[in-house]
Order: sequence, then structure tokens, then C-alpha cells
Amino acid sequence: MTIDAPAHKVERLSYCLYRSSAAPGLDAPALDYLLEKSRIRNLELGLSGCLHYENGIFFQWLEGPPSALYPLLSKLEEDSRHINFTVLDQGSLEQRIFDQWQMRFSDIQVASLFSWLTSQNKVVISANDYAEKVKNFMKSIG
Repeated sequence: MTIDAPAHKVERLSYCLYRSSAAPGLDAPALDYLLEKSRIRNLELGLSGCLHYENGIFFQWLEGPPSALYPLLSKLEEDSRHINFTVLDQGSLEQRIFDQWQMRFSDIQVASLFSWLTSQNKVVISANDYAEKVKNFMKSIG
């Protein structure tokens, strides 16, 4: 008689794309510290993603297991280093987009999201369209 090992539940991947404004006084050393800590935390939690910072505005894509992602998002929403936290899009993923990055970082030195958006030959008219455009930009720099 053989006994089968119990099937392990594989947790699906989820993602969240959000936008927020940097709190007044957030300088380059504070941003570097934030990135260093984020990369360590994301590695520990099994998360990956991309952070774009431009003109005082953060756009962040996070992906990973929902059991790690959503509690982290709750903490991020309360983080005093940024304000006006707005979820642009969230859902499930079949595979990671930023699988090689605990936290990919870009800023205007790498690419301008705002310039990229204006070059898309379409006026952004809906929140879903806007979120899709930001997501596509982040994929393009990844």
C-alpha cells in the first residue's frame, strides 16, 4: 500500500500598481535607504517589483504571493514617507514581470513616464487606460 503525500497548495501570484506623492523633505539619501530596505524586505517576502520616481511622484508595481503582498500594501499605505496613496490596478498574474528584481528602480535619469505617456498618441481618458499605460511603461524599463 502506498500513501500519497498531501498536495501542496501553490499560491497564485498577485500584483498591485499604485501611485503616491513623496512626503515633503524626502531627499536622495532617504530614497536610497528606502530602496535598500525594500529590496531586503521583498527578498524575504518573495516579492518583486519596480519603483519609478519622477517629479515627486512614486509609481510602484509589486508582485508576489497575495499572503505577502496585501499585508505589505496596508503598511505602505500608512507609511509617512509618502501621501496620496492611490491603487491604480491590482489582480492576479500568471507569471512575474519583474522576476529578476527585488525592486527595480528608475527615475527621470532612466526614462520619463510623463514623456512616455504623452508620446502614446492617445489621450488618457479612463482610470483603467491610465493604469494600463503606466504598467506598460514599467514593463518597458524592466
